[in-house]
Amino acid sequence: MKTDWTSYPSPGFHDELVGPGGGARAAGRALMRYLTDMDGGEIAVRQQAAEIAIKAMGITFTVYHEQDGSIDRSWPLDIIPRTISRKEWQKIEAGLIQRAAALNLFIDDVYHQQRFIKDGLMPASIIATSKNFRANVKGIKPPLGTWAHICGSDLIRDKDGTVYVLEDNLRVPSGVSYMLENRQVVKRVFPELFESAAILPVDDYPSQLYDMLAALSPRKETRPEVVVLTPGIYNSAYFEHAYLARQMGCELVEGRDLAVDSDDVVYMQTVRGWTRVDVIYRRIDDDFLDQEVFRKDSSLGVPGLMRAWAKGNVALANAPGAGVADDKLVYTYVPDMIKYYLDQDAILPNVPSWRCGDAKQLEHVLGNLESLVVKPVDGSGGYGMLMGPMSTKAERAKFADSLRADPRSFIAQPIVTLSTVPTLVNDKLEPRHVDLRPFILSGPQTSVTTGGLTRVALRKGSLVVNSSQGGGSKDTWIVDTDS
Repeated sequence: MKTDWTSYPSPGFHDELVGPGGGARAAGRALMRYLTDMDGGEIAVRQQAAEIAIKAMGITFTVYHEQDGSIDRSWPLDIIPRTISRKEWQKIEAGLIQRAAALNLFIDDVYHQQRFIKDGLMPASIIATSKNFRANVKGIKPPLGTWAHICGSDLIRDKDGTVYVLEDNLRVPSGVSYMLENRQVVKRVFPELFESAAILPVDDYPSQLYDMLAALSPRKETRPEVVVLTPGIYNSAYFEHAYLARQMGCELVEGRDLAVDSDDVVYMQTVRGWTRVDVIYRRIDDDFLDQEVFRKDSSLGVPGLMRAWAKGNVALANAPGAGVADDKLVYTYVPDMIKYYLDQDAILPNVPSWRCGDAKQLEHVLGNLESLVVKPVDGSGGYGMLMGPMSTKAERAKFADSLRADPRSFIAQPIVTLSTVPTLVNDKLEPRHVDLRPFILSGPQTSVTTGGLTRVALRKGSLVVNSSQGGGSKDTWIVDTDS
């Protein structure tokens, strides 16, 4: 049976492909025409081909919280892409560049003059109590004054079509490799569409990442030594670490492969002997980066790495301490940062948020837990949240106790009715909720991936898109509708 878009069920939501009345939105016209000519069985065959390709390509991710311990799984990709017009994307891109600029100015300010705090725009206690504030990097000036070189900002679209920033990931944001691999797989599945529709490419990201990292090098070498530092094969993002190193033509190293000598320079052990390292794209949290400064029991880091970085002998991306702006409480101040540092209004709005550390706002949150999402300010992966409408009375009572005991550690937001995209379910296309994580590179210039990683909640009605909790992914097409 051919797909009947007039009966496609997405009441009360903004669907990214299907507009009111069952017609295609501008960016999705070619895709809808193509899908309309196929029945569910034909689409299912393409989905199976994609799953076989993913296994053959070895695209995996690790789930830590399985009953029997962590487990590797094939990457979950739904082949029906999300489409966004180039015209709309240009506005989103401008908003993300603006946001990255303000965040970097804020981080630099936090570790130097703290003007934002002294001028009364943020209580000093927020930084003083941040788990990601690193007092031992105060006064250090990283190359180009940039701290967050790679940022992954999560975007969502509400039912009225407004795109909001949900959060900013500035420590070790992951997912970009899956964006690139999704495109490779979907190209194999829908080659005809890439000939007929003006879909903008994404495959230049590894070269852009390398160029940005190389620009940070303290030595002006033709090809500086750039390495990717991974915690190792048991990390959930190890596939991505290996993938990016391979794509950039760089070494993938663990802490035991590096050493800092008495000259405060970082060296890498190779079959040819020790080689100087200029730039480290580190995928290890601050706490485990250097046993001399952070956790003494870390087996992942490199003793002396912070000394080498502070003396300018090696560049670290992202810079230690950048995570201070990863705090979800700090996120609530980003529109104010944009106004303060750039004298501009935010192009992309935040989701309205309540700061539980404020007594009046906490009172509101406690009185409305059944209708709010409550998040730990330093959480990730969707863990530790309360989804009010889906929670039990006992769960809300437990969360209320946590809020009263440590209100600074939580924010609350209204439930946003995430937009939907047609998704293959039992040989039929049904709407499933999505978000989007574009990646912003900040170096001599700032660039944004063309689209990003669309994450999809595969269970009907669910708003949880994290792959670690059963979510999947989609390719994201930025379509030039004027070509």
